[in-house]
Amino acid sequence: MDIVFRAAFAYVFIVFLLRVIGRRELSNMGPADVVLLVVMGDLIQNGVTQSDMSMTGVAIAVSTFALLTVATSFLSYKSRRAHKLIEGEPLIVVRDGKPVDSHLESERITLDELLEEARAHEIATLDEIKWAVLEPGGSISFIKKS
Repeated sequence: MDIVFRAAFAYVFIVFLLRVIGRRELSNMGPADVVLLVVMGDLIQNGVTQSDMSMTGVAIAVSTFALLTVATSFLSYKSRRAHKLIEGEPLIVVRDGKPVDSHLESERITLDELLEEARAHEIATLDEIKWAVLEPGGSISFIKKS
């Protein structure tokens, strides 16, 4: 039963950590970020199973993670508050051609990164944008002015 509690703690910690890292960083993971996630997975496994190398220990830990993933998804589906807490909400980063500096700063997005993303959507300048929204998954949606 100890493995279940350690796995549950690790799951909650990972979800919290991923929310702290920020949605923009998750959508644009570089090589160092991938290495961090792989190493973190191995370190968490050691903490969860605490030297229990048995197949039963692995099955219990993986099953706990799977059950918590399904439960989190169900809770997020049923509760708007839980969805906002777990997934986050869309965030307006450009309004009527003007960057919303406080939102860019809170998500650690530079103006150059925003412009790069706009160019990828065939938008030359911010003046062409009515709204730019940072989605919970890390992508930026653009709505052009008419």
